Formats: sequence, structure tokens, C-alpha cells
Amino acid sequence: MSAPFDAALPGTLLYLYVGSVDVAGDLAWYNEVLGAELLWRAQALGADVAAVRVGQGPAVVLADHRPVPSCMPIWAVEDLDAVIEWLEATEWARGSVRVEVPDGPCVVLTDRSGNQVALLRQDRPDAMQRAYGTRAR
Repeated sequence: MSAPFDAALPGTLLYLYVGSVDVAGDLAWYNEVLGAELLWRAQALGADVAAVRVGQGPAVVLADHRPVPSCMPIWAVEDLDAVIEWLEATEWARGSVRVEVPDGPCVVLTDRSGNQVALLRQDRPDAMQRAYGTRAR
């Protein structure tokens, strides 16, 4: 097994992408129990998605289109193309899915136990805050 090269190593843990059956109810829980601050909420295209800040950690993104229960960590990477190239060369890319999210291009990987993780090149780091942020409305 080959070791990852530096460009493939994740940087900052940006988001915990969490499944929700009731985003409004979960937002109330995160606020009342954990003192979370609402960063933004988007209700569009049949999806309800909201981000909250809890303490010093990554933003928690509650999404009704994610399976429940689930929590997918999303890390920033500097060079997503190099990461994908390395993953394909080492055959770790099997089952990966490339997607575009508001922040930028992303690759979703699945570990051997079936857990998903994502690596994101954050081209537009404040896209959701600018579009749906509570302060902007």
C-alpha cells in the first residue's frame, strides 16, 4: 500500500454533513441544547439545508436529503485534481463520486466500512453564507 503524498492530505475539517428528518426541529435542538449559532438556511429545489456553528469546531450542516443517521466529514484540500489523480493511480478512487457543491468541486469517498468522507477544493468559501446567511436577509 502506498502512502498518501502531501497534496492528498486533508487540511481543515470544514463541515460535518449530517442527515436530518426535520431540519427545523434539529435546528431548535442544536440551538437550545448546544447553543449553536445559525449560519445560514436554504430551502430550495425540494431540499432543506442549514448550517450551524457549535463552539470552535467545523460547521454542522443539517440536510434532509442525507440518510439518517449519517455524518460525513468534509475536509479542505488545496489541489483536488492532484488528489483525484493520486487516488486513481492507487486504485483508492473506486466508488468515489465527483460532485460540485456551492463551495466548489468535491470528491466523495467511501471507506471500507461504508462511511463517506469528502474532500473539497473550496473555490467559493462563503457562497452559502452570502446567498442564504441570516445576517444578509
